[in-house]
Amino acid sequence: MGYWAKLKSSGWAYPTIVLSIYGFLANCRVAEPFLTPYLIGPNKNISEEVVTNYLFPVWTYSYLAFLFPVFLLTDFLKYKPVIMVQGLFLVSNYLLLSFAPGLPAMTFLQVNFGIVTSTEVAYFSYIYSVIPLESYQKATSYLRSAMLTGYTFGASLGQMLVSLGVTGVDYFYLNAVTLGIVCAAFLVSFWLPMPKRTMFFKPEEAVGSRSQKKGSVRNDRQRDSEADKDGESLGVEETEHAGGAGCCSRESVITAGPLLWKSFKESYSSRHLVYWSLWWALATAGYMQIFNYIQLKWDHIEPSATSSVYNGAVEAVSSVVGAAAAFSVSFIRVTWATWGELTLGLFSAVCSGAVYLMAFTSSIWACYAAYVLFKSCYMFLITITIFQIASNLSMECYALTFGINTFIALLLQTIVTVIVVDETALGLDIVTQFIIYGSYYAAISALFLIRGIYTACVHRRSVDQTETRGKEPGGEMISSERF
Repeated sequence: MGYWAKLKSSGWAYPTIVLSIYGFLANCRVAEPFLTPYLIGPNKNISEEVVTNYLFPVWTYSYLAFLFPVFLLTDFLKYKPVIMVQGLFLVSNYLLLSFAPGLPAMTFLQVNFGIVTSTEVAYFSYIYSVIPLESYQKATSYLRSAMLTGYTFGASLGQMLVSLGVTGVDYFYLNAVTLGIVCAAFLVSFWLPMPKRTMFFKPEEAVGSRSQKKGSVRNDRQRDSEADKDGESLGVEETEHAGGAGCCSRESVITAGPLLWKSFKESYSSRHLVYWSLWWALATAGYMQIFNYIQLKWDHIEPSATSSVYNGAVEAVSSVVGAAAAFSVSFIRVTWATWGELTLGLFSAVCSGAVYLMAFTSSIWACYAAYVLFKSCYMFLITITIFQIASNLSMECYALTFGINTFIALLLQTIVTVIVVDETALGLDIVTQFIIYGSYYAAISALFLIRGIYTACVHRRSVDQTETRGKEPGGEMISSERF
């Protein structure tokens, strides 16, 4: 009991551990790599065309509709309730998958899952409202590792159950196992401590006094962190100072607008940040589209009804390789301001080639390998992008940038879905879709290669001019003075 009390009073360890356990369980979805075979198989008996051109687009539209309102509600409700809602809807998601028959139920399922994915913003932002500033980096690392470990473990377990014949290739049992795991995740969410402060919805008087003292959002967060380390709740102090006006008061809603606008201007204050955010939005839109429809492509090459399915193994391998690629970023010493855009262009070209291979190959193993390559490149680049953006912004601005970039990515994905996938428009077959996705990444590659070459040339010219000045009489002295 003494150890438990000590853990809870540690400031950062207790909420990080609890949220990591939740993240592991919530992402340990044993049945997810086998969703398409389950829907088009005897359990649900939905045709591949309906799944491709009608059912999956519903999720995209729902995600877009819920994302921005949920982002604002997440901060307004102080994070924990939204995480609990995510856990609850995960439970209802697998209840529907396991027991609800018919296309209408599966359509509602996609809306339900849109709520689940839109509430992921609470998982990523909750921890920054309850731990000190100096613990951000290690807490973020643990949380992302917990998510990845959960997803890898779930995919591996699902593949083992299918390959070893434990489930008799009846995907219903995979959904039943997943239902039990997400129920555990929902229960764990109750153990999260309730945050005492928010990022944007703060009492007007508290915001005013803090602005006079600090003058910047980053310093506000530092002050919050120091108060937490002393065991004092800044949120309670601000509430008392404002005459009982809490984060759900009229004053906090009024002051949220200026804080959001201030964070928005800081988030996109430089051309450098805008380019990184542009790649984030463009590439993530393509990634989500490929992630959503890759199982249909696999099933098109080798139908799950007549062939062995290795979806879980491929997802597990791609997650591990992607994590290794992301981890390798910490060992790379590159001047990203100069070479970053060129790197984005080159690796986007690799992504394009991998997607084209997925589109044209008739070998399931070649398609598996191309998917692993594509996901690894994306994880590598998105890690660089997030690092570049987060290292230049305060946490409030990063949270807002995360929400805006994700919203733009989802908007682009929705446009692609409406035109290419939806049965009311082109309603293209899965092979043609992947050809278009490959061309989409080729366009991204061309855009950033041109920009990257231009940036590298400007940098080279600047270096040459500096060296020329250094060779002029007196130039060496000037150069030394600058250093």
